[in-house]
Amino acid sequence: MNRWLGPALAAPVTLCLLLSFAAPMLVVAMLSLHEVADPFGPLLQRPSLAQFTVIATDPFYSRVIRETMLLGFGVTAICIVLSYPLAYWLARMPAKWRPLAFSVILIPLLTNVVVRSLGIILLLAPEGLLNSVTGLVGLPPMRNMLFTHGAVAIALAQVFMPFMVLALYDSLQNTSPRVHEAAESLGASPAVRFLTVDLPLSLPGLRAGIVIVFLTSTTAYVSATLLGGKKVWTTGMLVVQEAINYLNAPMAAALALMMTAIGLAFAALTSFLIGRLMPWTSGRKSRPVTPPKAVLAVIDVVGRPISWLLLAAALLLLLLPLVLVCVQSFNDVPQATASGFRGFTLRWYEAVLWGGAYADSFWVSMRLALASMVVALALALPAAFALARHPFRGRSVLLVFWLLPLSLPGIAIGVGMLRLLQIYVAIPPFIGLMAIHVVVILPFAITLLTASVMALDRALEEAAASLGANPARTFLLVTLPALAPGLFAAGMVGFLLSFGEVTVTSFVTTARLTTLPVRIYADSTFSLEPTAHAISALLIAFTVVALILIGRAVRLDRLYAR
Repeated sequence: MNRWLGPALAAPVTLCLLLSFAAPMLVVAMLSLHEVADPFGPLLQRPSLAQFTVIATDPFYSRVIRETMLLGFGVTAICIVLSYPLAYWLARMPAKWRPLAFSVILIPLLTNVVVRSLGIILLLAPEGLLNSVTGLVGLPPMRNMLFTHGAVAIALAQVFMPFMVLALYDSLQNTSPRVHEAAESLGASPAVRFLTVDLPLSLPGLRAGIVIVFLTSTTAYVSATLLGGKKVWTTGMLVVQEAINYLNAPMAAALALMMTAIGLAFAALTSFLIGRLMPWTSGRKSRPVTPPKAVLAVIDVVGRPISWLLLAAALLLLLLPLVLVCVQSFNDVPQATASGFRGFTLRWYEAVLWGGAYADSFWVSMRLALASMVVALALALPAAFALARHPFRGRSVLLVFWLLPLSLPGIAIGVGMLRLLQIYVAIPPFIGLMAIHVVVILPFAITLLTASVMALDRALEEAAASLGANPARTFLLVTLPALAPGLFAAGMVGFLLSFGEVTVTSFVTTARLTTLPVRIYADSTFSLEPTAHAISALLIAFTVVALILIGRAVRLDRLYAR
């Protein structure tokens, strides 16, 4: 019986992901082989490479794909440069302050992407904060920063930098203090110690961060739409346009599949190149690199001030857009894009709270987030026990499959699910939306709950069993209460992720089931009224309160620990 307990506990989450994640991806692959778009045609048709031929021969598609890849490289480079000082700062933070410092990462990470993009608009607008600051020192205003590739790159770096920081932090915090002591005893300065010790040992985290940031940034479309203003096109925007505006699902599927293939090829190349820099992981002898003394002397002088400047830039990029959104929500201006504080007002909050325009969308988001959170926890808890206590053959492969939704583009899942719901018309739209949100939540819930299960004191369960409690009674009265903090933290994180999800949701939302983030995104696309900032500020406050509650249950810096 015990031999089958692990696979049995792993079965529910595996079945759910097969239906809600693998099936949409299979549908995307089948749609991409359709010769022409037929929204009401059969899914299984004679395969054709017509869509891929159009993409390969049309200069417009080729240019957009090329520019999207360059944008992905740029965003990844920005994230690497800014994330290292921040991750290093977090890893060296005293233990009692680390949970508070970790909120710097978690607040933006759990705030929806539309809110963060609105903050970047306020930063780069012609009368925005950046031009106001440069004007104080006599520099002429830069009025063309918005709707450029640079603006989109900054917005995407703000959105995806937390993933890079978390990946690097995971590696940096595991470096033994004795290794640092050994380097210092050999005369290494802090800057040299970072280059010769911390940097090589953090390469596994760097590899994971590069793959996640590149894959997600090359398929993002919300920030690109808001910051690009239809002057900058990305493949994510093309997929949304083809799937929703033109009902050309085959072309959308081919584009999504092509970007997925490019992303996976990039991931394989990155893994190979960084693997070459870590010969010790394969048992090969490493060759230590000793920089020239002149270079080391320069690094010792400029290394510390540059690292502090980059740390300040990273913190500003993460938090400043959120602060600007909160300030703008009290600004008495006719349009949200009109920067510069004109006067204090609460009328945008009155319009949001009592005007009723956002109330329906708010309740849709609440119901959806609660239902998705409960289902995700019910699936993730048995999976966590399977991983932590009941090892079985193929567990590692299964874990990769469970975490795959983190790294594959959400737009591909959205296109596939859109088509699946058209076929299975009997499935209520709410269930379809919930299935997508459960897929988004599950990787985080499984990771968090596995760590909680591994930390359980099994002596308490053994004591209960020795006193005559059967397994069910032991689980309900001993195990489950001990897991309560972990369940609460995983539930809150899942709720916030679902509540702020917009990338995939916008594919399958309906007029009666428009979530709050999708509603804000739609309003921001057509007419940016300050009410969007008021509701965004409320969402930021909601996230901060939720993190405070989570912090009372578990240490915030343990939320993403392996």
